[in-house]
Amino acid sequence: MLQLTSFSELQKATTLFKAYFGMCKFKVVCMLVITAWVGMMLAPQSDKTLLAQLMSLFGIGLLSSSAAAVNHIVDREIDKKMARTRNRPLATDSVSVSSALIFATGLAISGYALLTIFANQLCALLTLAALFGYAVVYTLLLKRATPQNIVIGGLAGAMPPLLGWVSETGQLGAGPWLLVMIIFAWTPPHFWALAIARKRDYEKAEVPMLPVTHGNEFTKLCVLFYTIILTLVCLLPYLVGMSGWIYLLVSGMANVAFIYKATKLMRTNSLEYAMRVFYFSIWHLLIVFIALFVDKAFI
Repeated sequence: MLQLTSFSELQKATTLFKAYFGMCKFKVVCMLVITAWVGMMLAPQSDKTLLAQLMSLFGIGLLSSSAAAVNHIVDREIDKKMARTRNRPLATDSVSVSSALIFATGLAISGYALLTIFANQLCALLTLAALFGYAVVYTLLLKRATPQNIVIGGLAGAMPPLLGWVSETGQLGAGPWLLVMIIFAWTPPHFWALAIARKRDYEKAEVPMLPVTHGNEFTKLCVLFYTIILTLVCLLPYLVGMSGWIYLLVSGMANVAFIYKATKLMRTNSLEYAMRVFYFSIWHLLIVFIALFVDKAFI
């Protein structure tokens, strides 16, 4: 009987851990931390130790996880109406709002403390501002107010390369803003491809995403337009001497592929293909940022 009780308690603990872990949006946070790491590696050399760099990235990850948890809290009623999100912890009442708030606050305090100790105050403040921008300005206000929500609110999600750079240097510069611009231009075609595939969900939840307010055809045109802008923005690191020919070649091929897929998206009504464009865009960003790192590290 005691063994059965212990096993039941272990199952409950495991389920609860999965619920809290799910609120952190681990895959998204990993992407953010990778871009922050690249920003850190591209920054001018500093006397930061490897431990300080790792703790700085961990701090950025914790604050990003806090923003994700707040997103779960604010969007819990919307999430209940959408097939993609209806199994999230707060949508299923697996975690209470008060517990989620405590969890998010703990993550934010821990992340801010790590950045203050191992990075610098400017990095800590900027990361906190990015959390506020995503969790409050985008999720609470823009997402419910305008179909341009992801364009305006995308700046918060584009900040990690700048945060990584500032964690090393303690100051702002032109270089990291070019990296921010890449993610800022990448975000609309990335997210609108998903919004096309999940249009019915957004209609049901009454969220004014671009396909809901302006239709799929207009959204597809916007995806192509922003993909072309992204291609032009990706040239900037090479043009200013921040990167070399390896980055130019790899990012060029990735952008040509993205434009091809965006063009093909305009000629199809397949929701499955829209999801394929969405997944491709994730790999696109990873490839571009890895190319930046490789170019810097080995050339």
